[in-house]
Amino acid sequence: MAVQVVINVRNMELGDRLQDYITKKVAKLDRYLDTLEEAKVDLTYVKSARSASDRQVAQLTIRGKGVLLRAEERTDDIFASVDAVLAKIYRQIERYKGKHWRSRGDGRSAADVAPDVPETQTDLAEMDEIVVRRKRFKLTPMNVREAIEQMSLLGHEDFFIFLNGGTDQVNVLYRRRDGTLGLIEPEIG
Repeated sequence: MAVQVVINVRNMELGDRLQDYITKKVAKLDRYLDTLEEAKVDLTYVKSARSASDRQVAQLTIRGKGVLLRAEERTDDIFASVDAVLAKIYRQIERYKGKHWRSRGDGRSAADVAPDVPETQTDLAEMDEIVVRRKRFKLTPMNVREAIEQMSLLGHEDFFIFLNGGTDQVNVLYRRRDGTLGLIEPEIG
């Protein structure tokens, strides 16, 4: 199965040479992980970056059956950023394959794996913040162990939102102050 490559560009021009380079390099990802379906490449020129060496940004998100990996790199050359982000993704694929095929879970339920989460109430009147960014992503069903895996593979340190395959509900996995993980399982009241 061929990987569908989508390239988005912001604040820069996408020349034929760069587009061919990215398409050729990213299309090879399915050799390493055959369940991949889509690869999204976001290229950005950030004029306001503190350092000139951080202005060319390449972000790569790959999706497939049961896998979602993301990496971002910043350099002073867009080709170098693409190469660096691909190197990061290759490492994440190897880590994913090692974890995924070595251990398939021990059969414990999500309630047994996750510690008890205390309920908190938030007063909406105190929230005066304006939404400055909206983000959309596809939810694929997974268990808590797979969500923990994805959380570490994506580099999300604070939280991870996922669709619990056992309950068909959206859950939030988060890192507590003491370093342990918490699981939020919402109930409709």
